[in-house]
Order: sequence, then structure tokens, then C-alpha cells
Amino acid sequence: MFAVMNDIPKMIPQKLIEAARAQQRSALDEQAGKSLLASYGISVPQSLTVKNAGEVDAAMTKLRAPVVVKIMSPDILHKSDAGGVKVGLKSATEVKDAINAMAASPQIKAARIDGYLIEEMAPAGQEIVIGGLRDPYFGPLVMVGLGGIFVEVLRDVSFRICPITRLDAEEMLDDLKGAAVLAGARGRKPASRAAIVDALLKVGGENGLLMTHADDIAEADINPMIVSDNAAVAVDARFILK
Repeated sequence: MFAVMNDIPKMIPQKLIEAARAQQRSALDEQAGKSLLASYGISVPQSLTVKNAGEVDAAMTKLRAPVVVKIMSPDILHKSDAGGVKVGLKSATEVKDAINAMAASPQIKAARIDGYLIEEMAPAGQEIVIGGLRDPYFGPLVMVGLGGIFVEVLRDVSFRICPITRLDAEEMLDDLKGAAVLAGARGRKPASRAAIVDALLKVGGENGLLMTHADDIAEADINPMIVSDNAAVAVDARFILK
């Protein structure tokens, strides 16, 4: 049976990590990663997992289209590169077609498959990246950057040693070369600076995710987080375990 993330009890964060270790995984799967974020108060899309296309009709009654479908596999870390992501699907038929196409892909057929994550698409907004890593000298570091070309080509990011304060988070945003984009430059809608600061504190603050799980998480990557004028939603999440 499929399971809707927001309809099942949220697991204690450490239990998510312990479950991954028990399965000898080097990373949390996407659903577990998003459950971890949700346990720290970070918004994630309504989502569910199915084992195959046969479960899609019932599952889609729980979600609002358009949706995204993503492959879930411990052998596939970069889902897009493997053809394991389909966006903008408007019906159960389109979702089933996407799942069947993924299942037939040679790269995906050769991998272990846990299932398929179906989630509602987040509202339009500015893409940002929030991440973190465990430095051998400084301990947990938190990072923020603007998405798209800003991070892929310009490497426009800012780091701080955890735990960060609200002032640190504000200064991280001011450090970005593309900071004006957040304010709505060139006719763009402004992105909520307050929502980004709040997310940064939940990830890298004193009681944030990276500090609490400093001995467990080697690398964190929330990419992208979609920021509207009043909210920030994590639409993809990757956590590499130590």
C-alpha cells in the first residue's frame, strides 16, 4: 500500500537515521530526508510513495495535480541524470505512463527500486539551495545560495560555521552576488527573506538539524527550495550519512 507523508505519524528524526543504517544505506532516501526536514518545521510538499503503476489510481485521490514523480533507489543518487524524474503530470494516466517508462529504462532496471515518490508541485517562486557539510576542523557548516545558474555556473554561495544566529543568516543572504534577485529584481516577484532566514536557522541554528545530528550527517543538500513571497518549500532533499 502507498503511504501519504502528511497522513502518517512523523518518525523521530534519529529513528529515520537508524533505519537507514540498519538497511546499510549511505544516505537517506528522499522521503526519509523530507520527513527529517518536516520534523524540524521545514515545509515539504504533500507526497506519497507507490510500489508500481498499479497503485497510482488510488494514490492520486490523495493528491492535487499537477504532480512530480521521482524514482526511489539506493543505487540512484542523481535521479534526473538517470531519467528518474517527471514533472507537471496532470492525471493518473500520465503518472502511470511516467512510472512505466522509468521502470523500462535500462539504468533504472539495473538498480534496486524502493518505489516511486509522487508529490504535489510547489507553487512558483525563486529557487534557492540550502546545504551543509561536516568539516573535520570546524564541524558542521551551513550554506545558502540562489538556484539555477547562480549555483550551477556562478557558484554564488555563502557559508557559516554552525550554530548560526539570525544575524548570521541575514548576513549570509547579503553576501550573495545575486541577493537583489530575492527582492524582485528585473520584474521578478520578491522571495520571502524571512522564510529563508527561518529555514537557515532550522537547518544550521543552535537547535537545528545540522547541530543535532552532527555525528550522523556528512552532507546535506536541499536543492531546490522554492521560495514565494510568504513561504519556503523544500522540493528535493539529500542527506549523506557519516
